[in-house]
Amino acid sequence: MIDVTFAQVAGFLLAAALITLAPGPDNLSVLSLGLSRGRRAGIGFGLGCALGCFIHTLLATLGVTALIAASETAFTALKLAGAAYLCWLGWKALQSPGATLGAEEEVLQIDQAMRPYLMRGFVANAINPKVALFFLAFLPQFIDPARGNAAAQTALLGTLFAAQTVLIFGAIGYYAGTVGGWLRGRPAVGRWLDRATGVLFIGLGIRLALAGKD
Repeated sequence: MIDVTFAQVAGFLLAAALITLAPGPDNLSVLSLGLSRGRRAGIGFGLGCALGCFIHTLLATLGVTALIAASETAFTALKLAGAAYLCWLGWKALQSPGATLGAEEEVLQIDQAMRPYLMRGFVANAINPKVALFFLAFLPQFIDPARGNAAAQTALLGTLFAAQTVLIFGAIGYYAGTVGGWLRGRPAVGRWLDRATGVLFIGLGIRLALAGKD
């Protein structure tokens, strides 16, 4: 059994929720996809990001993240891969003719609902070394060495972080999709929403490509 206190977990969840709600690449992506492509796209991408958090938790628990942090080559390779993927998502959005309510239902049937968006969110989060370094820096602040088994505490806290991410990103995707549904009833607005989403993803990709470890 993992020995943690209520105060330890409560403090961690409060900090995690504030960080998740603060404007950042993941929640801005969830918001923009919810507006432009609908609830299932926003929720799916958000769930994918949350699943990516499980990967970073595992890497932090096993000490792999520390190795990435110590290797400039590994960090740069992951960073450029993540940047390229975000730019690719942006390019796809820019090429889209724009979603309408009827077109969205057709796209969702072809793509088997939210599955493709979930995979995109997972990949975008899982290969982002900045997220890996965040977990490496954030989780240890809530580890109590006196309670032993730091790896088990890290795994638990990382799992809790991913769980609250599911709730918050899911809510953002749901309500963004509600607003987007009204907007997509106007074809011209739908096209501009896709353009804005594309610009956002490309901007995030460029930002990641230029980012350092700090």
